[in-house]
Amino acid sequence: MAAKVKSSHMSRREFTKVVSAFLGGIMGVTLGIPIIGYVIGPALKSQGSDEWIPVGPLENFPLNEPTLFTFNLTQVNGWERTTNSYGAYVLRTSDTSVEIRSNRCTHLSCRVAWDDAEQVYKCPCHNARFDIEGEVLYGPPPRPLDIYETKIENGVVYLNPTPKEA
Repeated sequence: MAAKVKSSHMSRREFTKVVSAFLGGIMGVTLGIPIIGYVIGPALKSQGSDEWIPVGPLENFPLNEPTLFTFNLTQVNGWERTTNSYGAYVLRTSDTSVEIRSNRCTHLSCRVAWDDAEQVYKCPCHNARFDIEGEVLYGPPPRPLDIYETKIENGVVYLNPTPKEA
């Protein structure tokens, strides 16, 4: 018997398989990379903020008297845009320095209020008390009020909207 000689030419069926596999691979990579980037992208972004929010001229804040300041932050998560309102107490400690503390209790994030008569921040949720420096005087809060990073440029006070644990 004569041995069958294999042809070096590709059949139509083999050609279609190779082209389909090649084009399918390119489409998979083209769609896969953005999908993977969308899924893991938020984990790679830094949580801090480089944005500085102007609070106002330093002379607008009386010495040793906490003054409430409110600001809005807009966060974008994919196609979702969320705007939240935040508050902070500005405490001018000298002619050239200022401290800004969050107005959220460190226990359950209730909004604290400055009581000028008692010289304390009061939390309405569990009757917690903080002194003028934000230290816990009474109640369940586990730590002092959070503090914002501040800077003063040309007599204007700025805060970084990412609070630091005190």
